[in-house]
Amino acid sequence: MTPPSAPKDSRAPVAYESRVADLRAVLQLSRELGASTELMPLLQKVESAALTVLGCERATVFVYDDSTNELYSSVATGVDEIRFGADQGIAGEAVRTGEVIHVPDAYADDRFNPEIDRRTGFRTRNMITIPLIGIDAKIVGVLQVLNKTSGQFDAWDHELVRTFGAQVGVALQRQLLLEHYAEKQRIEHDLSIARDIQQGLIPSRPADIAGFEVAGWNKPADETGGDCYDYFERDDGSLAVTIADATGHGIGPALVIAECRALFRASVAMSRDLGEITARVNDLLCDDLPDDRFVTAFLGLLDPERGSLSYLSAGHGPLFRYTRASDTIEELPANGFPLGIMPNADWPPPEDFVLAPGDLFVVVTDGFFECLNADRQQLGTQRLTDLIRALRDRPCRDIIAGMHDAVLNWVGDAPQDDDLTALVIRKT
Repeated sequence: MTPPSAPKDSRAPVAYESRVADLRAVLQLSRELGASTELMPLLQKVESAALTVLGCERATVFVYDDSTNELYSSVATGVDEIRFGADQGIAGEAVRTGEVIHVPDAYADDRFNPEIDRRTGFRTRNMITIPLIGIDAKIVGVLQVLNKTSGQFDAWDHELVRTFGAQVGVALQRQLLLEHYAEKQRIEHDLSIARDIQQGLIPSRPADIAGFEVAGWNKPADETGGDCYDYFERDDGSLAVTIADATGHGIGPALVIAECRALFRASVAMSRDLGEITARVNDLLCDDLPDDRFVTAFLGLLDPERGSLSYLSAGHGPLFRYTRASDTIEELPANGFPLGIMPNADWPPPEDFVLAPGDLFVVVTDGFFECLNADRQQLGTQRLTDLIRALRDRPCRDIIAGMHDAVLNWVGDAPQDDDLTALVIRKT
């Protein structure tokens, strides 16, 4: 049906003093809205003022969420929170058209949704719906006022409601921007704390093990990352070394990788059997991770007496082994599947070999060789292999720095889009 136009004022002439009082009430509301620093008190003031200034039984303030195209309200006289699509009902029409909508008889209007009346026992007779518009002419919400106590809304009510809505729209937009900024600041503060905690889990000093030089490095793509490396000395004098990469990057993978590190540390302290350790960590992660999450991981033991490295690689590869005697670099594949996918799995025997002086073993996460240049080409493992060969006589930390420089030169001005973690082992 065609929405009715604003009615002519059929009442007896309204006293001058009454209209001045209405305008003063709107002015007082503007002052109070300007002083408000929280969204909920602001909405409550709007509701209270609407009931008083417009002389109605009920008021509802709907905030417009443009990210979901929904209207929602936690402030509605006598009603719990309401949320619905902005393409529905009279409130939705106010969002779409940006017009004030007057409905003299709610139940005679096809656009009216009586569901809230049924839920609350309230009966809507008439209403005015006001789009709330911000300073940039964008819709920020809707105000609905229901049931004029003296009968029907008239022409003066329409003038009041337009003035009222203009004040409320700007104040609501200001408050939403302030709350968005405050929420952003809170999130950034929390992420900063999470980053500090995660960085505190990374070894703070070089590994100290006879016959070996070991260096690790990590740079997350976001405040927190889904990669980690770790090393620590066992009671038998061997050095446990790990590097792990959870799917994705950010706070979720950071929590997964923190759990993975803790599980490895606890398991390595109880056993030297890499197969047993990996199986235990895998089963625990299978219990905790959702189906779309997994972790690739490298777990090794450096034995200073034998000068050897034993390792299992759970889906983490390729691994780079440089042999000084032949001056060759091999790309070694993973010898197991990623963690957190298949419980009660069997693991192959660990790889085990003795390193000769000058030999290198390099483990990196895929952020190194999968980084893209402006032409969407990957850096690739061959370029990384050539770089390791060129830097083979440099300290382990310099090798990592060289690989990082190669990534930066390859991607140019593009932002880092994946976590970067490296672990380099040299037999001295």
